Amino acid sequence: MADYRAITRFVRISPRKARLAAALMRGLPVSAARLQLQSSGLKGGRLLIKTLDSAVANAELQSDTSAEKLSVQEVRVDEGPRLKRAKPRSRGQRHAFVKRTSHFTVVVSAKG
Repeated sequence: MADYRAITRFVRISPRKARLAAALMRGLPVSAARLQLQSSGLKGGRLLIKTLDSAVANAELQSDTSAEKLSVQEVRVDEGPRLKRAKPRSRGQRHAFVKRTSHFTVVVSAKG
């Protein structure tokens, strides 16, 4: 059995928040994982659905496997580059803050 993967990079969400959604779909069949992400209401869930759909499309394109036979083998959310920004504060000071990005990796394979 081959594994099929999809990678989405530089997504503007904190990895910590995206990992909450990633934990919902680990080890599930694709249809159940998609339903789990849709009903969660998390921003990370909306973004991970796109990566999951891409991995399923890769599997269907590279081998004649239907989506019903696929399950999620691995979901990884890695940290991407940080965007460093600042806002003006009182008395001429600045307040620095960091906008974090994430890299998503979803691996699916056929069950059994």
